[in-house]
Formats: sequence, structure tokens, C-alpha cells
Amino acid sequence: MTSPVIVLVGPPGSGKSTVGRALAERLGVGFRDTDADIEALAGKPIPEIFIDEGEPHFRELEVRAVREAATGHDGVLALGGGAVMAEATRALLRELPVVFLEVPLGDAVKRVGLDAPRPLLAVNPRARWRELMEARRPLYLEVATAVVDTAGRTPEQVADAVLEALELKTPHE
Repeated sequence: MTSPVIVLVGPPGSGKSTVGRALAERLGVGFRDTDADIEALAGKPIPEIFIDEGEPHFRELEVRAVREAATGHDGVLALGGGAVMAEATRALLRELPVVFLEVPLGDAVKRVGLDAPRPLLAVNPRARWRELMEARRPLYLEVATAVVDTAGRTPEQVADAVLEALELKTPHE
């Protein structure tokens, strides 16, 4: 069984995909995003899954996608913002090097824009983002091996901080 070298968790706009790709490149490993896996599995974008089948169905697909990636991917793995809500996912993550990318609301807004197609942020996105963070932050902290603050940092600086936090070296060092 293979497992990821780094798992990134955090809210929308924390930079999981961008930082994850940078980390994978530096470490010379593959990058995988469970949101992309879910879209491939369902054959449609996540907003359509929410509309057509609802959030519970999406969460079932998410648990399955995380399980497959956490036990079959040996690179950098980025999880969807709500993946930590499932106890089964948190149990899987307890044995892995997980980094919580913490981001202030202002930075998240700049990065994703609150008009982006994110189903859970569709109505009153700023208030909803805060509500999601209140519910999810303790869970991100529960599974995190390390926490990296992304405020005011470029993706490259965040990637440096992740490698430092996990005491990982790139092949060039």
C-alpha cells in the first residue's frame, strides 16, 4: 500500500491545489486532487453533483475518492475543503503527514473570488465561509501534523513553509 508524502487540507482559497502542484514538482512526485477525482468519477463538475444529487451524495463520493487516494497515491494529495467532515476520512488522515493551510477570509476572497462556482458559498459567501471555518477549523487541526499560515505569502513561500514544517528536503538539497 502506498501513501501520500504530503496531504494538504484547508478551506476554499487556501491554495491547496496551487501549493500542492509546486510541492509535487519540487519533490519530483505526482500531484492528485480529490475534487478532480470526484469530477472524473461522476462525469460532471462538483456544482452539478450538488444540484443534481445533493451534498450527501457528493460527500459519499468524496469519502471514496479520499480513501482511494490516501491508500494508492505516493505523491502530494490535496483534499476538498469539506473532506475532513467525515470521520472515516479523519481516521485515514491520522497516519499521514497532513498540513493545514490556514488562510484569512480576505486572502481567500482574493484567491477564489466569491462568485466562483462553489456550491456551499453560493448564498452570502462571506458569512457562509466564516460558518464553514468555525465548523471545520477544529477538524483541520485534529488531522494536521503541521499548520502553515498562508497570509501574505506566495505559493512558493507556502511550499517552502510546508517542506520546512514537515522537515522534508527537495531532491536538489
